[in-house]
Amino acid sequence: MSDPVKDFNDYRTRMNEVILGKENLVLKRLWNLDTNTYQAGALDVKTKELLGLVASMVLRCDDCIKYHLGKSHELGLTTDEIYEVFAVANIVGGTIVIPHTRRAAEYWEALNEDAG
Repeated sequence: MSDPVKDFNDYRTRMNEVILGKENLVLKRLWNLDTNTYQAGALDVKTKELLGLVASMVLRCDDCIKYHLGKSHELGLTTDEIYEVFAVANIVGGTIVIPHTRRAAEYWEALNEDAG
């Protein structure tokens, strides 16, 4: 049986290696900027991940949602906290976000199953 968390992380790692293995300075700088954006600063890492998750849901990027859910899980966020984020994203983004919320809930469940 397929493991959605492992499958996503393996694919993401493999493709990032392909992309970053090319000599494209713009892409390398973009990846670096993304990494540095989520470091602690005036806002802590947890807050930045939650902001990233809301933005990803509103922009309807399932890969981004999975990434931020994974990071949120690593940071020890609770299911109640994640579902409050889901609520904010749905209020901001409207009902078009509902299908992404379903997939996000499914992925969150898989993250918790893998941890258990």
